[in-house]
Amino acid sequence: MQAFDLYAILPELVLLVVTCFLLVASVYVPERQPATPGVEQDIFHTPRGVGFVYFFSIILLAYLVFAFVGRIGDVSVLALNGLFQSDPFSNLLKACSCGAVLVSLVYSKQYLMDRSMFRPDFIVLVLLALLGQLVLMSGANLLTLYLGLELMALPTYALVALRHSNERSVEAAIKYFVLGALASGFLLYGMSMLYGVTGSLDLVEIFKTVADPRVNHLVMAFGLVFIVAGLSFKLGVAPFHMWVPDVYQGAPTAVTLIIAAAPKLAAFALMFRLLVNTLLPLLGDWQPMLVLLAILSLLVGNITAIAQTNLKRMLAYSAIAQMGFVLLGMLSVFDDHAFSASMFYMVTYVLTTLGSFGLLLLLSRKGHDCETLDDIKGLNKTHPWFAFIGLVMMFSLAGIPPTVGFAGKLGVLEALVDAGHTFIAVIAVIASLIGAFYYLRVVKVMYFDEPNAKHPPQISGSGFAKSLLGLNAILVLALGVLPSGLMSLCLDAMRRTLLGN
Repeated sequence: MQAFDLYAILPELVLLVVTCFLLVASVYVPERQPATPGVEQDIFHTPRGVGFVYFFSIILLAYLVFAFVGRIGDVSVLALNGLFQSDPFSNLLKACSCGAVLVSLVYSKQYLMDRSMFRPDFIVLVLLALLGQLVLMSGANLLTLYLGLELMALPTYALVALRHSNERSVEAAIKYFVLGALASGFLLYGMSMLYGVTGSLDLVEIFKTVADPRVNHLVMAFGLVFIVAGLSFKLGVAPFHMWVPDVYQGAPTAVTLIIAAAPKLAAFALMFRLLVNTLLPLLGDWQPMLVLLAILSLLVGNITAIAQTNLKRMLAYSAIAQMGFVLLGMLSVFDDHAFSASMFYMVTYVLTTLGSFGLLLLLSRKGHDCETLDDIKGLNKTHPWFAFIGLVMMFSLAGIPPTVGFAGKLGVLEALVDAGHTFIAVIAVIASLIGAFYYLRVVKVMYFDEPNAKHPPQISGSGFAKSLLGLNAILVLALGVLPSGLMSLCLDAMRRTLLGN
């Protein structure tokens, strides 16, 4: 290992070492003081060492965010004999993933404490899943990509099943595990076909071989079908969306947030690495697949969400539709503006998802989860500021100005029209109009319905979590009014990554 190899993987190495240290050290950290009978216990009276683990995890994640932000301007480099790639594209996504996990932990703290789930193993599993995402984003080899994918997936299976006394959580975990294993098998089978035809696991070598007209195109196309199917599951697009509603609803809300935010960025990176960096010569084969998947996702997600009264399930179908928009940005494959528009859309969707589920977490309290429309009735009458935050998040998901969701959708639609896909753009607009109904229904319930007499809306959580949620909403508005900064950052990262490759 040379010096530049160590530099390239340093943040990931720090994350791995610190995570293993926290897991072991949590056993030896004593409680601050003995528990007093009859006195409400704080975090230091929950399982041993969790306060210590939580504190250092937040510091670690903050370090990783700044480390990756500082690397966005670096040139693309290959390390570890071509296994690992550090470039502006991956560094920007890594910074966003680490930030999303940090925010998720802050929002989730009180929720987990109220349900006796605030334990060191929860935080360690989250950090290990993050490590898998970081490895996946920098994969320059089929082996690295698959190892990162599994390292991301396995801890999330355990997180979904963490509330093992709840039948719904156990059912969701089993479905997630079985379908996830099936999708991983599809992806691995497709990768094995690529290796069988090209004789290489290196993405650059595969690209060169695939571009050769003498290669067996039939076998490549057959393998591509399995790869796209595996990618579709990880993104949660129709018709590979069966797991999304059940897992979103069955998992504890804190775990749902962990699954719904940062892993979406990793799935987008995996799709970009495989379809654009590696299989661009097979454009004529995978582009029609993406068109079909995108249209199905937009229609199935938005139409099915109308019938949902469970907020987590509604947001699950919303996520299916939102991922359809992300796929649309991949259709203009020779336009880096389209790639950057898709990347911008994904980053801002994660930002909005953090705010949406963060609000549900703060509205949950001990003995009661905020999950249905009845739980947010009359929120404006009891907590007008948090009702406004909910309004901002729903407007952003619906793509209503001046929120960032409008800027994201507009960028993707412009890329579609420029590429000559006007008909698909029209379908996307119609699907978005359908989706606006159920988003506005949430706003109507918060602002015009009377509070539920049995469970009126109540806000829990620390002052820091409430302030962070407010900042989240302000960012959604600010980036909607002034999106050019983040858009330029995505475009510059995409251009320099493509030129570096």
